[in-house]
Amino acid sequence: MDDLRDLYQEVILDHNRRPRNFGSVDAPSHHADGHNPLCGDKLSLTLKIADGTIENAMFNGSGCAISKASASLMTDAIKGKSVAEAEALFEAFHKMVTTPMSEEPDESAVGKLAVFSGVREFPARVKCASLAWHTLKAAISGAEIISTE
Repeated sequence: MDDLRDLYQEVILDHNRRPRNFGSVDAPSHHADGHNPLCGDKLSLTLKIADGTIENAMFNGSGCAISKASASLMTDAIKGKSVAEAEALFEAFHKMVTTPMSEEPDESAVGKLAVFSGVREFPARVKCASLAWHTLKAAISGAEIISTE
């Protein structure tokens, strides 16, 4: 288990140091800003959605390693997916990071995103990991600002 935890930590650190999809989508169809006042994380997410498919997703912002890594992995995970698939992934991710410690989280539906299953040990960090996801949900629904207060 320690080897797996070390691997998960390395993936998070790598995506923090070299975030994928960092920047802004040209001519985005959807946009939202997210803020986690507890940690100071700020995120701007831009999406290009056409015919119900997320063609491109990028983010800008600053924050802790978990927040940036989550946005990086999320944008990778949702590209090419339908909006419905992205929403289902949001639900699976949220369920995984909020599963009580006394229960085993279901990591089967989240693929690489399972690296964040350990944040449930630190309730304050759940908001860091889920900020990008709540911002995605806001962008899809047409809300432009989300706060994890």
